[in-house]
Amino acid sequence: MFQEIDWSRAWYASVRDVASRIDLSLPSVVEPFCQQAAALALVNHAGQPLRFVPQAALPEGSAYEEFIGATGQVPTRDNLHDFFNGLVWLTFPAIKRQLNALQAAQIAQDGVGKSRGPARDAATIYDENSALLVVRDDADGAALVDALRNHRWREAFVERAAQFGGGAQVWLFGHALMEKLVAPYKAITAHARVVLAGGDYWSQDDAGRRAWLDRVEAQRLAEEGLAKGSFTPLPVLGIPGWWPQQDHAFYEDQTVFRAKRKPS
Repeated sequence: MFQEIDWSRAWYASVRDVASRIDLSLPSVVEPFCQQAAALALVNHAGQPLRFVPQAALPEGSAYEEFIGATGQVPTRDNLHDFFNGLVWLTFPAIKRQLNALQAAQIAQDGVGKSRGPARDAATIYDENSALLVVRDDADGAALVDALRNHRWREAFVERAAQFGGGAQVWLFGHALMEKLVAPYKAITAHARVVLAGGDYWSQDDAGRRAWLDRVEAQRLAEEGLAKGSFTPLPVLGIPGWWPQQDHAFYEDQTVFRAKRKPS
């Protein structure tokens, strides 16, 4: 299944480095994930060493996030979905740890229940389908974010295309989003979380930027929490340079690049 992944695609930049350190010839990714987690001295929010375990280790009736929070063990199946989840744990461990802490706290407060509730819903959206949109903390960055939030797609992706790279950078975080992009199609849309960054971010290489983002965004989650309104839609194949046929007709497709809904 790993042969289906095209690692040269721009959307895998966030996890490409750690993926290169995983021996994909082994019958399971659990052990190499454990080795990488140990090398990085990763822990859960309770300070327990983070370990990846087979899915069968999750007791029947136990909530997945609750189990990670209580034991430090991440149940993992040998499929693309859990493979990308493991890569994100190894790339953005502080963010993942904080998301798990949010989920575990909500479960402890409210129980598992039939529905997650707004806080757990937001954390699940973040975990599964988010992209971290880092923009330069200046007037141009604010204008780009405003264009995206108000679905002025041509302004954001065509007129402001030069900002991507030097003043805006997208890092995928959601592991379900990464899984969908193994077989990309135009309508794939991320829930983008905007992160403002000054010169201390833009002066670093990509490894430094990922570490900065992991630290700053995890602290933001700890201080502010999370709500569904934290996100804005981001059609990922519209990001400049992420797809070869980004011509005029491409961005005119209103089934993907939809107008913003008017308040009812």
